[in-house]
Amino acid sequence: MAADSAAQLPAVAQATTRLRALLNHAKQLKPEASVEPPLPTSDLVSEVDALQDGLAGRNVHGVVETAARQIFYSLINSTDITDPAFVQVWNFLDILVLCGDRGSAAPELVAWLVEELLDSQTTAGCRIVFDFLESRRERLAAKDFHKKNLVFLRSCNELLRRLSRAEDAIFCGRVFFFLFQTFPLGDKSSVNLRGEFHVENTTKFEVPDGEQMEVDDKPFEGEHAIATPKVETVQPPTKPGAKATPARLAVQAPPEEVVLANNELYPIFWRLQQDFSDPTRLFAKAHFETFKKGLGQTLTKFRKTPTVVQTKAAATIKRGIKRKLGSDGTLSQSDESESTDHFADNYNPKYLTSRDLFDLELSDLAFQRHIIVQALILIDFLLSLTDKAKKKLAAPDSSNKSMLYSVTLSTEDAKWCRDTRNAITGFLKAVPSVEDGRFYHRMVETVLARDKNWMRWKVESCPSIVRDPVSTDSIMEARKGAKDATRIRRVPEKPVGAIDSSFLVEGQGGGLDALRDPKRFAQPSLEALVEGVKADKLDLEMETDEAGRESIRNAIASKNWRALRLVRGLDLGMLDQVEVGKDVDEMFLPPTHEIEMEVEATLEAEDKGAEDVVTMNGTPEPMETRKSVDAEVEAVPAVTVTEGEMS
Repeated sequence: MAADSAAQLPAVAQATTRLRALLNHAKQLKPEASVEPPLPTSDLVSEVDALQDGLAGRNVHGVVETAARQIFYSLINSTDITDPAFVQVWNFLDILVLCGDRGSAAPELVAWLVEELLDSQTTAGCRIVFDFLESRRERLAAKDFHKKNLVFLRSCNELLRRLSRAEDAIFCGRVFFFLFQTFPLGDKSSVNLRGEFHVENTTKFEVPDGEQMEVDDKPFEGEHAIATPKVETVQPPTKPGAKATPARLAVQAPPEEVVLANNELYPIFWRLQQDFSDPTRLFAKAHFETFKKGLGQTLTKFRKTPTVVQTKAAATIKRGIKRKLGSDGTLSQSDESESTDHFADNYNPKYLTSRDLFDLELSDLAFQRHIIVQALILIDFLLSLTDKAKKKLAAPDSSNKSMLYSVTLSTEDAKWCRDTRNAITGFLKAVPSVEDGRFYHRMVETVLARDKNWMRWKVESCPSIVRDPVSTDSIMEARKGAKDATRIRRVPEKPVGAIDSSFLVEGQGGGLDALRDPKRFAQPSLEALVEGVKADKLDLEMETDEAGRESIRNAIASKNWRALRLVRGLDLGMLDQVEVGKDVDEMFLPPTHEIEMEVEATLEAEDKGAEDVVTMNGTPEPMETRKSVDAEVEAVPAVTVTEGEMS
C-alpha cells in the first residue's frame, strides 16, 4: 500500500514518465535483444540531465528511486530472463548507471536492483545476470564505486552461499574473478586480517567401526596404532590415452623407504587434511609427530607409485561430447573447437574419499600435486614460526598482532621442515618429466613467494598501496632535467683549467721544432750546477713551508748527482775531492777556478809567442813544462751529453 501511495505522488509519476521515455528511446538505440552490446548512452545524456527538472526542493534521489523500482518490478514480473524481451531490463540498468554517474539518481541504485535481480533468479538465471555484470564491469566501477562496493560484495557473497562448489565450480570462479577485478588491489574486504583458518572445511572418509574420525590429542594407541608396514608393488593402471611412468619400486626397501599398503595408508593419508585445514593443531607435540610420520609415509608412497598423466585424447574419450550453456541457459551440444573448457581441467572442489577410488587417486599425477602443494603451504607456515622468521615479522611496523603466534619452532623441527621441503621440491621437478616438472615447480614457488609478501602486508595492517599522483612541479622539473641532460653541448675553445697545448702546433715553436731546440739536449756546465746549488741553498733558508723545503732539498740532491756525473766525464781525479755530506759548491769550486786560470795564462803565452810562460805564482816555466800541460789538456776526452743525462 505504501508503494502504491508513493507511486501516485505527482513527482514520482513525473519521474516515471521520463524514465519510460528513456526506455523507449533505448529501443531505437539498441535493436539487439541480448545482453551485449552495452547500450550507447551518449545520445541519452540530455534526457538524463532533464530528469530532475521540476523536482527542485524535493528528495530527488528518493523520487527517482521509487519510480525506477516501480518500472523494474513490472519488467521482471512480466518477462522471463530467457525471453528476448528481457533486454528492456538490461537497457534500464544501463540507463540507471548513466543517471548515477550524472547525479540524477543515487549511484548505488543500480547495485541494489542487481542484488534483487540475483535474489529473484535461479542459478541459470544468475549466470545471465553475471554476463551483464562482467560486460559492464568497467562502467560500474568507473565512478563512485566506493558507494556501490559493499552492495556488490554482499550480493556476490550471498550468491556464493547459494552455489554448490562441486556442481557450480566454474560459476563460483566467475564470481570471484568479478570481485578481484572490480575491487582495488589494496581493499581490505577479502584480506582475512585475523588470519582465521577454514576449519569448517572437513573431509569425511571411511573408517573401521570403533575408530574415531578426529585425531585425538594423544598419539595412536591400541586400535589406532599404525600397523607394521609391508612392501607393496603397485602395477600402473591402464586407461585409454594414458601414459605411465616406469615402476620405481625395489623388492626390498630400506626402513625409511617402506611403502605402506593402500588400506593401511588410507586413514593416515586422509587425516592429513585435518592438519592442512587447521595448522594450529600442530602446535601440540603429539599432533606434530603424527603429522610428520603421516606426511613422510605419504611422500614415500608417491615416490614409489607409478604416475599416470591424462592426455587430451583420453580426457575427450572419457567425457564424450562437450556441452556448453546456450543463450537460453540450457545445455547444448557443439563441436570441440566451439565448446567451452568447463570440463577440460581436472579440478575437484571436494576430494572423493572412497576406498575403491583410493588406488586410482594415488596414481593420478594431478591428485599427487594437489596434496604436495598443500604440504608446501603448511611447511612454509611452520617455517614462519622459527626464531629468525619471527624476528623478521615482528618489526616495529607490525601492528597486526593477531597474525603473530607465540609458538616458536624448535631447531630440530625446523630442520625436518627444510629437509621435507627439499624432498618435495625434488619430487615436483622430477615428474612426469624434468622439463614439465621444473615449470610446475617454478609456478608453485612463484605463487608461494607472493603469498609471503601478502602475509607480510597483512601483518603490517594492510597499509595503503595507492600512490599519490605526481605533482605538476615534479613533472616539469623532471622534464627540464631530462632536457638539460640531452641537449647538444659545445666544447669551448679554451676550457677553464685546461693546459696550454700550443707546444704541439707545428711551425709555431711546437711539435718537432720544439724537440730540435738545442736547449733540450745541451749539457749544463759544472759552474752552472754549482751556482744552482748555491741559489737553492739561499731559497732553502728563506722557505718556511715544509713541503717547499722538501722540494728544494730534492732539487739540490738532483744537481749534486748531475755534477758528479759531469765530473766523472771531465776528470776522474777530481772525484778524489768528493766528501760524504758535502755539496758540489763546497768541493769543486776552488780547483775548477785554478784550472781555468792556468788555461787562460797558457793561451795568452801562446798568443805572445813567448818561450816561457808565467805560472800563477809569477815564476817562469820552461817550454817543456808548458807542452806537457797542453798535452794533458788535449788528452781530456770530449764529452757527449745525451738527453737522458740531461734529465
